[in-house]
Amino acid sequence: MNHDIEIEPASLEAWLEDSNKKNPRLIDCREPEERLICYIKESELIPLKEIESAISEWHSDYKQNFVIYCHHGIRSLQAAQFLREQGFENAYSLAGGIEKWAIDIDQELTRY
Repeated sequence: MNHDIEIEPASLEAWLEDSNKKNPRLIDCREPEERLICYIKESELIPLKEIESAISEWHSDYKQNFVIYCHHGIRSLQAAQFLREQGFENAYSLAGGIEKWAIDIDQELTRY
């Protein structure tokens, strides 16, 4: 695990539940058909291939926090690394993806 760029599911859950902290922008970088199976509440779908074009609207807020997830954490790690290369220093990948989230946090989610 790359501790600098990955966030564990338990840490993300604590962040989302902490009313004293502003929630991160939660981005699902999977494909639309994967999102139909399951997703994390409050997340928005921006498939990995669309991340580059989507960031044009974010350039005004390089300090914003982003947490990106996919199925197992591979695509989201790519996306988080790309965002950091573009100057978004607070971009993180959910370690283990929605699969680990479903195991550790929300067992009601459908796993695939």
